[in-house]
Amino acid sequence: MQKIQLYIEGQRLDTFTDESVTITQSIKNVKDIDKVFTDFTKTFSLPASKTNNKIFKHYYNFDIQNGFDARIRKPSNIELNNTPFTEGLIKLEGVDLRDNKPHTYKITFFGNTVTLKDIIGDDTLASLDSLVSLNETYDSTSIKAKLEADPTNTDIIVPLITHTQRLRYNSTSSNHDKGNLYLHGLGGANVHGVIYSELKYAIRIHRIIQAIESKYPAISFSDDFFVNTNAPYYNLFMWLHRKKGDVENLGDTNQTVMSGWVAPYVEDTLTQTNLKSATTLEINGLQSRYTSNTELVFSTTSTDPYSISLQKDGIEVLNFTNVTENLTIDQSIQGQGDYTIYIESDFNITFSNIQWAFSYDRFGDGSQPATKTYNTGSYVYTSEFTFDITQQIPTIKIIDFISGLFKTFNLVAYVEKNETEITVKTLESFYSVGGSYDITKYVDVSKSQVNIALPYKEISFEHEDTKTKLASFHSQKFGKVWGKENYTNDEKLDGGIYKVKTPFSQLKYERLIDSNNSNITDIQWGYFVDDNDESYFGKPLIFYPIRQTQGESISFLTSTTTNVEVTDYNIPSNSVALSSATSSYNINFYQENNEYATLNSPSDTGFTNTLFQAYYSNYITSVFNPTNRITKVTAYLPLRILRNYTLADRFVINGKSYKINSIKTNLKNGKSDLELLNDL
Repeated sequence: MQKIQLYIEGQRLDTFTDESVTITQSIKNVKDIDKVFTDFTKTFSLPASKTNNKIFKHYYNFDIQNGFDARIRKPSNIELNNTPFTEGLIKLEGVDLRDNKPHTYKITFFGNTVTLKDIIGDDTLASLDSLVSLNETYDSTSIKAKLEADPTNTDIIVPLITHTQRLRYNSTSSNHDKGNLYLHGLGGANVHGVIYSELKYAIRIHRIIQAIESKYPAISFSDDFFVNTNAPYYNLFMWLHRKKGDVENLGDTNQTVMSGWVAPYVEDTLTQTNLKSATTLEINGLQSRYTSNTELVFSTTSTDPYSISLQKDGIEVLNFTNVTENLTIDQSIQGQGDYTIYIESDFNITFSNIQWAFSYDRFGDGSQPATKTYNTGSYVYTSEFTFDITQQIPTIKIIDFISGLFKTFNLVAYVEKNETEITVKTLESFYSVGGSYDITKYVDVSKSQVNIALPYKEISFEHEDTKTKLASFHSQKFGKVWGKENYTNDEKLDGGIYKVKTPFSQLKYERLIDSNNSNITDIQWGYFVDDNDESYFGKPLIFYPIRQTQGESISFLTSTTTNVEVTDYNIPSNSVALSSATSSYNINFYQENNEYATLNSPSDTGFTNTLFQAYYSNYITSVFNPTNRITKVTAYLPLRILRNYTLADRFVINGKSYKINSIKTNLKNGKSDLELLNDL
């Protein structure tokens, strides 16, 4: 029998001597192929002892002020026989009372990986305030510069993707169709091509991951997969397209985030506020049982109209319009979060100071008041159309974005014992480093089961949104969703269909042909419209930008009446490279004909490293293998194995090697119920 020691925030809890604690572990389960799992226990009981009552602050008594907050999972660790076993979080589920007296506390233990959801909650990508450092001016000069920029050394680019206008290429001297990219000349009747306002910026996916780590210091991802040497990941960008059609600020006038808070950027614990950067002030107090006041003052001698938008985690909470003098905002600001200020005006305005003052009364009786002010000093607002990334980034929850990347690349996440960094690897690389334990002598041979491993007849893999015009036309023409893989192993099997679907959009791109002479151009573009050629909203679009240097000249419109020549430009692609000899990786699940390479002579059919082939194939084909089984056994594992095995390891029984599909262990007696897959 093992002795279980349970700690919460470093304090040891009393346990029942006869209470069993059963922990379930799984990294990838054939029954839920696209899930990321974590350790967890069934709810178990702790005695309502003096020690536990003190730690849980007599939770059963709701009259106690500043008591234990059961809504938040608390850091915890488990020891077996006084040696570390695992770390994670404890959630207090409730208290059982007998004769109106506390008897048992009900708790659940969760592994560390689940903290992603707990920490991030329902925050969206718009709340990643550090991205404002990448903001760009939205005008023809800036758009042109980023259209020409090299994606290998910048995190913000502009791809040749239009939100409304159809592009084409026709060198006929008389063809001056507005969407014709051929450069017939400059000015006059020759002003046609792609106008800058049809284009939008895009951001490197890796910068979003870094922004998540910046916003949540408790989250740190390993560089096993999220690393700049991993081209299929690092070269991936997201199109900054929050609404269909033209780029607009939240207001109708020029709008810029206020970036003037004066360093040092430090936390004030007395008022529970935190100046995080020149743009962002965090409020982490303001709980309902405390009292607090805030006053935000804008001081200026200007009489030109301006408006103020106060936003929390990227969402507007207060707005004041057409202000023509000093402005004082003394409305109560409720809610923990990151606050930013947006100023909008068609005029340049100088503020002598912007001040945000906080008064915080912790106990509500005036006994311990605290005050803090934050200032900008002289601050000049310059009227320009700022492309604010937090306003223009697609609306998606951060946790759904991360989950989407995990589904795209078949990633697993886990926290090593006694570590805080979240290790992120492909499933293939995870299993490649596993060790082996021979558990033959610990297996209960009195009973076991050998069951079918595959509960499905088919597994489909796809990106959620393929409804743009060319992708939709592909489905209509070929009777198959663009980029979708349906894996059946070409056999008529029993069972249902399991769907793996990312939350992203995927375009089918078009390489342009000169309609005058049928010559193939270097130009590939994306058309983000629906079947009716109308602007489309869709899901977040991911793609690879590829820079064409000294390609066909294209006509770039800086206004409706002026154009310039552009010979270097970023074309969008579903593949890492335009030639499979350079890289065969792409973000199709199914090996489609590459839009760019198909027109080559001979065509390039070597783009074999689809998402399915590169990241799912080995695991899925082994699951579909007719010799594969799920073997269920019971084993009484010794402490040396319980403390040291990982889910990447193999268990050997009677000379046969197995992967761990799931393991449920009673920590008290070491009894483990194992679901094992043949190690094919």
